[in-house]
Amino acid sequence: MILRYNPNAHALSYFLLLLSLAAVRVSADEPFDCHVTIGEYSYDLTGLDGAQEITRSRDSPPTKYTDTVTFNLCGEIPRSSAPESEQCPSGSKACLTKTNVKEGDSDRITEVVQLATDSSDEASYETLSAPNKGILLSFKGPSYPDPVTGEPKPQSFNIRVLCDTESSDPAFVSYDGSAVWVEWHAKAGCAMGPGAPPVMTPDPGDDDGKKESSMGSGLGYFFLLLLVALLAYFGLGAYYNYSTYGATGFDLIPYVSVHVRRLTANLASSADTVTSGEKFPTCCVMLFHIYVQASARGTRQVEEVILPYDA
Repeated sequence: MILRYNPNAHALSYFLLLLSLAAVRVSADEPFDCHVTIGEYSYDLTGLDGAQEITRSRDSPPTKYTDTVTFNLCGEIPRSSAPESEQCPSGSKACLTKTNVKEGDSDRITEVVQLATDSSDEASYETLSAPNKGILLSFKGPSYPDPVTGEPKPQSFNIRVLCDTESSDPAFVSYDGSAVWVEWHAKAGCAMGPGAPPVMTPDPGDDDGKKESSMGSGLGYFFLLLLVALLAYFGLGAYYNYSTYGATGFDLIPYVSVHVRRLTANLASSADTVTSGEKFPTCCVMLFHIYVQASARGTRQVEEVILPYDA
């Protein structure tokens, strides 16, 4: 049996092999589409689509550095009009630029770091538990030389999307030379699915409860001030009786007489009608007059002041 070499068949096999490798490569480089499923939980992050820019400043006298992170959670960041050397290459999901700023001089971009690529193959996900419920997304990027040692350090972009009924702007948390950490409060961070925890929304009725609580606390402060005033009154009166008359024991109490019993009766009656506003103000005025008279007159003259309020 004689085997003959067929060049056409060999070329066809080689072409099919290249085609299959290309298909695998395309599948591996499929971009992240912002739909994540982790177990029984699912997340739709498409509401966070679009380029975002966050910054932080670091003092380095006589200059300072501004770190700027540009990212697009659901796609690659757009190209800018800056020179190619001052922006990350195409296909980047997150890019870090460090700018040196000095007063009187032009700003200088000193570092451009590709933090992550827009490939689902370079992404990992993790569900965050209470108290900060949400999802953690991590995207890998190529290595970048360490500014001090020159050793290549793998880069990554990590973002915590925290479940919140009200969305906020993303916040630059940290960068340690290898990993950027960002936090973003948004409703998209709330899990969906049969086992997902409910999203807590503010209760409209809480405003009424806050008003009632405020009114109750105000009334409590009023009675507290009244108690302090009464304690001050009796304390000052006792000191006055001791220093002026040398009184001791029960005689230290200001104006011990039959009018004390009448005053106590008026106070009890005023407490019953405090909400009507009738006797309570009269009682307060009486106490004020008694205190004024106590500072300038004797016991008999103070009793004369009490008599008009004893009706």
